[in-house]
Amino acid sequence: MKSILLALLFLFIPKLCNSQISTNDKMIYLDSTWNETTKKNHKYYRIIKDYYLDKDLYIINEYYKSDAKRTEGFSKNKDNFEKEGELTLYFENGNKHKICHYLNKKLIGKEFEWYENGNKKREIEYTPTEKESQNKIKIIQYWNKNNIQTIIDGNGDFEESYKEFYGSGKLKNGYKDGIWQGWQINPENKYTENYETGKFISGIITDENNTKTPYSELATKAEPNGGYTIFYKYIAKTFQMPDVSGLNGKIITTFIIDKDGKATEPKTIKSIGYGTDEEAIRVITNYKWIPRIQRGQKVKSSFSIPISIKTADGSNTKHTPSPSEMIKNTNRNW
Repeated sequence: MKSILLALLFLFIPKLCNSQISTNDKMIYLDSTWNETTKKNHKYYRIIKDYYLDKDLYIINEYYKSDAKRTEGFSKNKDNFEKEGELTLYFENGNKHKICHYLNKKLIGKEFEWYENGNKKREIEYTPTEKESQNKIKIIQYWNKNNIQTIIDGNGDFEESYKEFYGSGKLKNGYKDGIWQGWQINPENKYTENYETGKFISGIITDENNTKTPYSELATKAEPNGGYTIFYKYIAKTFQMPDVSGLNGKIITTFIIDKDGKATEPKTIKSIGYGTDEEAIRVITNYKWIPRIQRGQKVKSSFSIPISIKTADGSNTKHTPSPSEMIKNTNRNW
């Protein structure tokens, strides 16, 4: 009986250790889009080790709602997960999903990825580029879901398959080459693209009405009409501060930029009350945006904006986000 009790105890120890935090640590709850939310609505949670200490590098672990570990890595910024060094991702069943490396917030070097059943998926490499916001991706090895290797040393047939996107074509020395075909948003939006050693040359997409649209850029990001500087000034000028002394905190509002450039579906995910949530929504939804363009088509994209509020001694101040502080999820589309 004693040995059985000890065995049961050891089964519970890893889970308790993973979820336990010290007085110097901080835990925040995250929703399905990785924005901060409440305990009631969370899908994941993040633990920042030694948050209340001054350090050059912070250990950050993320967990599924089930308490299974999802992410372990490092960040130079304790308030935003600005990944630095090695990052390891896990499936909820405990199998490794991905191992990659970051340098100055950019993916760099080799990355290894597996399927949920533990089989290999791909080996890729990120190489530095001067003008791009992210380093260039080179695909070295790839195995499909049937565990058949279709890319060997950068050459062969390759497929990209996601919820809202599919594409297939040839790789040469690790990069897209020649004609690629697929669909976007729904299978009726079919495209054909031409690549030369990884460089996108041109494309044309045909929608469900058989309307053909050529494009010379794969995607452009959604942005405020007039640019971010004007948008920040608009928030600072338009936001009506509450008549409350000593109010100090941060509001975080998420919203969708639709195909017409309207800010829709606003939701407060972090609140400080006193009508500031409603005011943030009013200000944000009254502003016009330029929608994201992907493969010649206007698509929706999601954003999250923090606004810091401070009232003291009768003076009201608010801090609107700088480009580095503004959380942008412009790669998410429908």
